[in-house]
Amino acid sequence: APVGGRRHPPSRQEAGRALLPQRPASPPFPHPPGAMIRFVLMVNKQGQTRLAQYMNMHNIDERCALEAEVIRKCLGRNETQCSFFEFRGYKVVYRRYASLFFIVGVEGDDENELAILEFIHALVETLDRYFENVCELDIMFNLEKAHFVLDEMVMNGCIIETNKNNILAPIHLLDKASGF
Repeated sequence: APVGGRRHPPSRQEAGRALLPQRPASPPFPHPPGAMIRFVLMVNKQGQTRLAQYMNMHNIDERCALEAEVIRKCLGRNETQCSFFEFRGYKVVYRRYASLFFIVGVEGDDENELAILEFIHALVETLDRYFENVCELDIMFNLEKAHFVLDEMVMNGCIIETNKNNILAPIHLLDKASGF
């Protein structure tokens, strides 16, 4: 209690804290419940996988079977059909750009398919900016760079970055350091 019933003026820190909106404490690494990207595939029109990245562990046989079935389903659909479907507990979202299909498998019922289509578009635009008009050969001959781009965008199945400049900055630094 203040002496003599008088209150001292608040310190600067206390005054600043009173102006800021109070937020509930959050865990150090927020994790969305359930909805997560589980795999990303880049496949050509002949069904050949050009890039495959899995966010959870599968043995090689499971991956090959999953890939083959998902690719077969995507290639078998026509342009009038929807760009997403349910398969083996995954929500599969895909989009075709020129000769490549970009396929994303998501786990969880509360994921927005249109948001995943936007993610695919952001991925393609980022690859397009890096490779200056990306094509299948760019992916094939620079597979590690395509993986770097994807790694900058997705961590542990969560989309962490979609800004092209922020994604490409560390990759350009790697290029600069390696003499490209």
